[in-house]
Amino acid sequence: MRRMMYEAQRALASPVRNPRMAVVIGRLLGVAFILCFGTGLYSHFLQEPLAWMRFPTRPAQLYQFTQGTHIVAGIACFPLLLAKLYIVFPDLFQSPPVKSFLHLLERASIALFVGASLVQITIGLLNTYQWYPWPFPFREVHYALGWVLVGLLVLHIGIKLPTITRYWTREADTERGDTEHEATDAAGEVTTDVDAEQTVRRDAAKGEAVRLWGSRRPSGVTGRVIAWIDDTPTAQKPAPTPAVSRRGFLTTVGIACAAVVGLTAGQTFAPLDALNVFGPRKKGVGQQGVPVNRTAEEAKVTASATAAGWVLTLAAGEAERSFSRTELEAMPQTEVELPIACVEGWSQLAVWRGVRLSHLADLVDADPGASFCLISLEERGSFKKTEMGPEYVRDPLTLVALELNGETLDLQHGYPARMIAPGRPGVLQTKWLSRIEAITA
Repeated sequence: MRRMMYEAQRALASPVRNPRMAVVIGRLLGVAFILCFGTGLYSHFLQEPLAWMRFPTRPAQLYQFTQGTHIVAGIACFPLLLAKLYIVFPDLFQSPPVKSFLHLLERASIALFVGASLVQITIGLLNTYQWYPWPFPFREVHYALGWVLVGLLVLHIGIKLPTITRYWTREADTERGDTEHEATDAAGEVTTDVDAEQTVRRDAAKGEAVRLWGSRRPSGVTGRVIAWIDDTPTAQKPAPTPAVSRRGFLTTVGIACAAVVGLTAGQTFAPLDALNVFGPRKKGVGQQGVPVNRTAEEAKVTASATAAGWVLTLAAGEAERSFSRTELEAMPQTEVELPIACVEGWSQLAVWRGVRLSHLADLVDADPGASFCLISLEERGSFKKTEMGPEYVRDPLTLVALELNGETLDLQHGYPARMIAPGRPGVLQTKWLSRIEAITA
């Protein structure tokens, strides 16, 4: 079994399968995971803030940038993770499989880390297409797995820290190689290139024998048979020529990352819009030039949103006032340019026109430090009710929007009125508004 495992490693040998390359790719993968985790935490707490949390409202495109980075980094994890697995794959063929408790901990943590990573980036990618072929709730599982992955990443780095430190820089790797070369020269009395090659082969053969059998080889008939096999001329067993060079491997990984990112990021970053091939949303495509995630039909608000008696009710303590759409249109109107930036990674800049929420809050004498609860006409859904902190309520860019891109708000975009605020996820920009309540402590 030991020899079989070793032969498997030999067959999989490649110039790119070495500790230095594993550290290089691992470094990039670690950065991608950290970016995903940090931006994911920000998105999570925007949607489910703790009582003491307050968030910046400037720049207005902040969430567009953070969530776009989250999706781009997550997509880049696919080629990087596959590249890392390609490099370390031969290590699966170890004999014995477990050498110590630390080795067991290392292999178990890697197995969990790889498995959890594949699940995390796969369900994240499918979420961008709003396809959920699993029985568990996406948001809760995605959030929990993020913490699991960070814990496993810290554990893995701790275990592999000596290797990471040794191979972190190219200079250290080169110096180690030069030292080993000088030692061979001093011990081998090399005089010609042919002699040097023979010395290297001889040392390699000795190293392979020790790796296969330990310090001693079997004796007796078994030993003689093995010796006869090992003495077979090398011409009958030509060593396989490595098919992948280091430069070719890194070029392939770079092209793969650039392709998956470049052909998707256009759904968030406007300069790349023309290259958006794989992104589920396309800029400028949709009613009034803005994509739609949740339709009025899906929300089952078609009748209630178009009813003649619709009013928007504002409440703060004992004070309560209701406004028809005509009354809202008669109030001072403000025009702002803000993006709709969704958790799925797409975003679209648009021009909105409506009444400042701060103005409506003053009409019911709401406390300047009060948060608001936004209630939609939707009968069901995770975001039928959302909360908005005072930093958004009092921001002059936060509107109860009545128009989009110079036209009356389309039903699919929240007619008769919707919320729009700077730096907020699209799921919190409540459509089909029905009621706004000040939250009292």
